[in-house]
Amino acid sequence: MSAFLLGLGLGFAVAAQLGPMSLLLIRSTVRHGVRTGLAIGAGIATVDLLYAALGVAGAAPVLSIDALRVALGLLGAAVLLALGARTLWTAFRVRAGGESDEEVAAPRRAFLTGLAGTASNPLTIGSWAAVFAAASTAGAAHSPATTLALVAGVGLGSLAWVSILAVGVGLARRRVTPRVERGVDLAAGSAIAGFGGLLGVRTLHDG
Repeated sequence: MSAFLLGLGLGFAVAAQLGPMSLLLIRSTVRHGVRTGLAIGAGIATVDLLYAALGVAGAAPVLSIDALRVALGLLGAAVLLALGARTLWTAFRVRAGGESDEEVAAPRRAFLTGLAGTASNPLTIGSWAAVFAAASTAGAAHSPATTLALVAGVGLGSLAWVSILAVGVGLARRRVTPRVERGVDLAAGSAIAGFGGLLGVRTLHDG
């Protein structure tokens, strides 16, 4: 299997795992449409590509510094808790026929939210470093060209999954009632905040 195809599969598989950003993408697409979902997905894929590149570049050992690891972990937890709280606030607000312009996330704003939310867990650089070490041992990344192809594949694989998810949710959006929207907000907000709390607890425990 070529390095690019391997990276494509890895990026797709990692992005397909249910996590706080997948939930945020689903919730945002339900509430604001496919363009917003695709913008958030692009932010997710961009950070996946960046972290994969940092992993293969050997940045993982830096995260072994206890103070830095704890600081990054707590910062990530704070970001997720803030995203979760904002989503829950939306669910509990009384709506009277439409949203304000500020609430309707423009693609650029959604993209930045996707970047910030995904970047909230830089400890995943270590995971990507382990993946690339295994790929190198298996002979899939034995030169700069194949390593670059592997990283590019990761980014495109991640982008492929989040795009499929956004379009799929967007197609189902027409059948979503306001009550279901509120339920999605509640579920997504609670889960995102839960991920943030778990990250914070684990960071303090491991630190």
